[in-house]
Amino acid sequence: PLTDSMSMRLNAKIKRVSDKNRNPENAANVEELAYIKQAKLDISENGNASPQTIEKESMIVGYYPIMTNQMCLQCHGNPGENIDEETLARIDNLYPADVARGYGPNELRGIWVVEMKK
Repeated sequence: PLTDSMSMRLNAKIKRVSDKNRNPENAANVEELAYIKQAKLDISENGNASPQTIEKESMIVGYYPIMTNQMCLQCHGNPGENIDEETLARIDNLYPADVARGYGPNELRGIWVVEMKK
């Protein structure tokens, strides 16, 4: 709902993707994976990743990193350590192929992708 409402308001396509997605619809494509790989390298080398914009045909595409914090770890941390049993059971029920866990604080969880017409 968040991305849909903002997409309509801004006349843009907004999505959240990851290399370790929970929802199969949020799997990053090849171009997004390339940005994620570079962002992770930047984070390991200098502690942060900068947003990036590229021009594609009649579109401008922006990639914006999503970093984890303590709140994120309640669903994306480690089972038994950060994710309680009730939450884990619900996640497992809704997303049996989930790989979006095992994160620690200040890690790249995924990216926002914003596509707008030039």
